[in-house]
Amino acid sequence: MSLLFYNPNIEPYSEYDKRKSELSKLLALASYSQDVKILDCDYDNEAFDSAALLLRDQQEGGMRCNVCFELRLNETARRAKEDNYDIFTTTLSVSPRKNAELLNKIGVQAAEKHDVKYLQADFKKRDGYKRSVELSKQFELYRQNHCGCFKI
Repeated sequence: MSLLFYNPNIEPYSEYDKRKSELSKLLALASYSQDVKILDCDYDNEAFDSAALLLRDQQEGGMRCNVCFELRLNETARRAKEDNYDIFTTTLSVSPRKNAELLNKIGVQAAEKHDVKYLQADFKKRDGYKRSVELSKQFELYRQNHCGCFKI
């Protein structure tokens, strides 16, 4: 199994790096570091800035999120196809601030575009969000309170 870390929306770089480090920390603490490979994309905040330039005044949950989801899920689908993965998904749906229906719609479109399968999910269901908070506390993980695109 692999986890693609592609988050061009996160600003500044120090926040991006902190979140990436927490992912590695979680895998090590949960004894998954041998079983899960992190596919780290280069930090590319300019890609997000270019895509969302005209949407800087949008609130979280607005069109800026749609653009961000499209950017990130299309890159994930492209990489999944390129690296011969059977299926891909996103963990974004665990957030109560993210629209799982929209994420799944965009994920399916990206899958079709890149000829790879997408796993539709809403990870906040069945107390998924609550469980993520509990696990963060248990493993003493940093938990951000924003998506990352506050610069725009």
